[in-house]
Amino acid sequence: MEGHQSEKKRQPHKREYTQEFKEEAVQMMVDGHSAHSIVSNLGISCTSLLYKWKKDILGKNGETALEWEQRVCELEKKCKRLEMERDILKKALSIFSRKV
Repeated sequence: MEGHQSEKKRQPHKREYTQEFKEEAVQMMVDGHSAHSIVSNLGISCTSLLYKWKKDILGKNGETALEWEQRVCELEKKCKRLEMERDILKKALSIFSRKV
């Protein structure tokens, strides 16, 4: 067929990330930044890629890294609970300190 050439579908160019870039992105996540904010700020294609890097990197660093990550999660939960308790106490103080 004249004029008809088989067209190859072009796959989008995959961006290559350096190991250092991956480690910094994972470190941001461990430091408490959300996966969504990291992905949008660093121009990573999707959050699942970030989670894959995290799994790979923490797996290479062994049990210690996993234990630290678990501890950080526990402390973040505790911090949120304490902040909520503080806010409740502030409201209670405000209510009880009103003059009648």
